[in-house]
Amino acid sequence: MGRRVIFPKNYWSSIKSIFWIIEAKILINLKRPVGVLFDWDNTLVNTWPVIHDAMNFTLEKMGYPLWSLEDSKKNVRLSLRQSFPKLFGDKWETARDIFYMRFKKIHLKRLEVLPGAEELLISLKKKGVYLGVVSNKSGENLRREANHLGWNQYFGKIIGATDAKEDKPSIKPVQLAIKGSGIELDQRVWFVGDTKIDMECAYNSGCFPILINKNTPMVEEFGRFMPKIYLMNCEKLRKIFYELG
Repeated sequence: MGRRVIFPKNYWSSIKSIFWIIEAKILINLKRPVGVLFDWDNTLVNTWPVIHDAMNFTLEKMGYPLWSLEDSKKNVRLSLRQSFPKLFGDKWETARDIFYMRFKKIHLKRLEVLPGAEELLISLKKKGVYLGVVSNKSGENLRREANHLGWNQYFGKIIGATDAKEDKPSIKPVQLAIKGSGIELDQRVWFVGDTKIDMECAYNSGCFPILINKNTPMVEEFGRFMPKIYLMNCEKLRKIFYELG
C-alpha cells in the first residue's frame, strides 16, 4: 500500500509564489506576438451551461447516470470523436447524433461572450497580429457561433474538430489554422486556452502557452505542460499585450 504524503504548512502557497516569480521573469523577456491562436469554449465564450445540458440530455437518452457540472468540466476536454467511443463504446455514433441534436437547438440562444474577450481580439487585430481559433468543438458548430457573434472578421482561420486529420492536442489543426498566413510556428505565436489539452497542444506545436483560467495551474494536473503565463481573464492578457509596446 502506498505511503501517504503529507505536505508542510503553506506548501501550496509557496508553490504559487514560485510560479509567480517564474512568470514575472518570463514577462520581462516577452515579445510582441506575430500570431495568436485561441481555444474557443471557456476561453473566449462561456459554453459550460450548454455543453453540460447537451451532455446530460445525451447521457439520459443513452441510459447513463447524469453528470454534475463539475463532472462535465472534468470529463469534457477531448473532441467528441476522441471521447465518445471511450464513453459509449460501439454506440458512440448514436450518442453523437443525440448530443448534436440537442446542442444545435440551444447553443446560439445561450452563447455568452466572456468579459474582455472581444476587446482583446480588437486590440490584437488593430496591431496586425494574425488571429486563429483551434478548438475541439465541431467545426460546423464553432463557425456557426463565430458567425452569430460577428467575429469572423477577426480570424484568419477557425478550425474545429474533424477539420484536420487529428484534433488537439495534435499539431495538425494548428498547422491548418496558420496555413497561408505566412507565419511560422514558434514562440512568437501565442496559444491561448483554458485547459491542459490547450497547453499540451501549444507545446506540441512549438507555440508560447498561455493559460486563462480562474484556478491556479498545478503540476499535478498539467505535468510537463505547464503554461508559461497564467492569467485569470482576457482583459489581463490585453493589458500585457499593450505593455509590450
